[in-house]
Amino acid sequence: MKHIARKRFGQHFLTDGAIIDSIVDAIDPQAGDPMVEIGPGLAALTQPLVERLGRLHVIELDRDLAVRLREHPHLNVIESDVLRVDFTQLAADLQVPKLRVVGNLPYNISSPILFHLLEHVAVIQDQHFMLQKEVIDRMVAKPSSGDYSRLSVMLQWRYDMENVLFVPPESFDPPPRVDSAVVRMVPIAEPPQIDVQLMEDMVKVAFSQRRKLLRHTLGRWLEARHFTGQFDVQRRAEEVPVAEYVALVQSLSTT
Repeated sequence: MKHIARKRFGQHFLTDGAIIDSIVDAIDPQAGDPMVEIGPGLAALTQPLVERLGRLHVIELDRDLAVRLREHPHLNVIESDVLRVDFTQLAADLQVPKLRVVGNLPYNISSPILFHLLEHVAVIQDQHFMLQKEVIDRMVAKPSSGDYSRLSVMLQWRYDMENVLFVPPESFDPPPRVDSAVVRMVPIAEPPQIDVQLMEDMVKVAFSQRRKLLRHTLGRWLEARHFTGQFDVQRRAEEVPVAEYVALVQSLSTT
């Protein structure tokens, strides 16, 4: 019986064999790798991955799909909303130091998933995700570009990222209304030590009115915290490199 894609789960099933092969090659799964796939759906990626891995852990919210997936003897099916999955605990349960995470993420909640995984980055070896191309453009954007955003800053301080593959709408059933792409995210081995919540609050304020100079937004936020250090607020948020945001939040944490 054919599974009908459910809009509330943001389901678009990958069907292009050549694209699937290219994604698997980019992931480069090795036998025995502790890998977790988010949203396996109809197992388009799942099957070639598990053939190389020997065993694969999958997170699926759709009950009907989870039932189908449990028929596969080499899959460990976690029926759950991915935002409720404790990846740190999962790594501990599997008795591995690091997890490899992959998936065709639901586009309607891709950013919350990325921020959720950021909380568990200490147990992540790498991540390969299919996402809306527009989102990946923001993730990897450089300062002073139109795509440089809060998402760019909040991910680039912690990951090395690259866009590894373009995926057109016709590669899916049903086809989404947007272009897609695959991003590789590798956690930085020795990241700067920062207060992540403070960084998130600060960057959110900075980009809240991105057309205005920072003195109207971040400048007032810094004044309220009695910041007396040096930081040029005569710029827009998109003109400030990630390293400067990191240095600013570090100086705030020591005052």
